[in-house]
Amino acid sequence: MSSLTQDLPYGTSKKSSSRGEIAVLRMGNLQQGEIDYSDLVYSSDKEDIDKYLLTYGDLLFNRTNSSEWVGKTAIYRGEVSAIYAGYLIRIRSFLDAEYLNSVMNSKYAKEICLLVKTDAVNQSNINATKLGRFLIPVPPLSEQVRISNMVSEALYWNNFIEIKKLELEQYIQQIKSKILDLAIRGKLVPQNPNDEPASVLLERIRAEKEELIKQGKIKRDKKETIIFRGDDNSYYEQCGKKIECIDSEIVFDIPHKWSWVRLGELFQHNTGKALNSSNTSGTKMQYITTSNMYWDRFELTHLKEMVFTDSEVVKCTVKKGDLLVCEGGDIGRSAIWCFDYPMRIQNHIHRLRPYTTISVKFYYYIFFLYKQTGLIGGKGIGIQGLSSNALHKLLFPLPPLSEQYRIVEAIETVFAQLDSILTSVS
Repeated sequence: MSSLTQDLPYGTSKKSSSRGEIAVLRMGNLQQGEIDYSDLVYSSDKEDIDKYLLTYGDLLFNRTNSSEWVGKTAIYRGEVSAIYAGYLIRIRSFLDAEYLNSVMNSKYAKEICLLVKTDAVNQSNINATKLGRFLIPVPPLSEQVRISNMVSEALYWNNFIEIKKLELEQYIQQIKSKILDLAIRGKLVPQNPNDEPASVLLERIRAEKEELIKQGKIKRDKKETIIFRGDDNSYYEQCGKKIECIDSEIVFDIPHKWSWVRLGELFQHNTGKALNSSNTSGTKMQYITTSNMYWDRFELTHLKEMVFTDSEVVKCTVKKGDLLVCEGGDIGRSAIWCFDYPMRIQNHIHRLRPYTTISVKFYYYIFFLYKQTGLIGGKGIGIQGLSSNALHKLLFPLPPLSEQYRIVEAIETVFAQLDSILTSVS
C-alpha cells in the first residue's frame, strides 16, 4: 500500500462541535464502503481545514474500532466538503479509487485486518505502518476500471434484489393479515348449512362450566354474561337482570350461525406464580417467562427455577393444547403449548384452557390479528396492560366447531404457500 500512496496521514485530533464551517467525518460515518452524512460534526479551524481537507476519490480507513470493525474503509466522493478525524487514515492512491475501495472492502482485506490488528481492552488498532504493508493486487488501469464498474453493477443489482425481497416480505405480510381478517369475518371458507350453530356449542361450553362448578374445580363467575342479537339486529349483553346494547364494541359483522362471546366464556383462565425470594416452601421446578415466549413458538434453552407448592403446581402448570398469552411487554403475544410434558409459568403469562373442544389454533390466529390491528395493546378492544379482567372481557367471534377447523386448515394452507415463496426467494 505504501508504494501506491503519497502518504497515510491520520486526521485531526482537535475537538469538533455541532456547528462550524466544514464537516468532520468520523468512524461512524463509514458505512459499507460509503460515507454516511446523517450524523455530522463540524470544525472552523483554518489550520485543520487546510491540512485535512478531503478531495474526490480519497479513501478513509478506520484504524481504531472493535475487533469486528477495525479497518472498515469508505470512499469520499465530494458530496459534502469535509475533513476527517484522528481515528481515520486518509488513503490517496495512484490507483483507480473505486477499484481500491472494492479491494479494501473485500473479504481479502478483512482477513488481513484480522491478522495484523493489535488488540487492547474493547478495541483493536491498525496503525499507518501496518496499513502501508498491506499487499494490494494491481491490475492495469483499464482493468481496474472494468473491475470497479462490474463491482458497482453487482452491488446495484444486489441492493435492488434486497429491496424487492423486503417489498415481497411486506406484501406477503399484508396478504396474511387480509387472510386472517377474512377468516374472523367468516369469509375465508364457504358456510356449510349443515354445521351445528355456534349457539349450540356455546350451550355445551356452559354445561361444561356448570359441571366444573359442581365439582368445586372453579368458582361461578358473578359477572357472567350472555350476548344475543335482538329483533332490531343490534347486539345486547345481559348480566343478571341488566341488559345493555354493545353495538359500539362490535367492530365487524359475522355470519348468522356465529356468535359473539367474551373470552372468559370460552377458556378457563389462570396466571402463573410471581417470583418471591422469601418463599422457600415447595419443590424447585423449572418455569417459563415471557422471554421464553414468541409468536407460535417457545425458546426453552434457558429456563429458570423456583419453588412451587402442590397447589401452585396445579394452578401454574400448562399442558399440551393450552393457549398462553403475555400480560405485559409485547402485550397479547401468544403461543400454544405443543409439548407432551407439562411446564410451569410465571405471573406475567395467562394460561387459557378451553372448557370444551374448540380449535385453540383459531383463537391463536385471532390474538395475532387483534395485536396487528391494535385491538390488543391499542385503543380498540384491548387496553395497554392485558390484565386478567381485561382478557376476560375481550370480544371474540365463535364459529361452529367444524368451521373453526376448516378456517384453520385454509389459513395454514395459504400461509405455507406464502412462506414457500419467501423461502425460494431467499
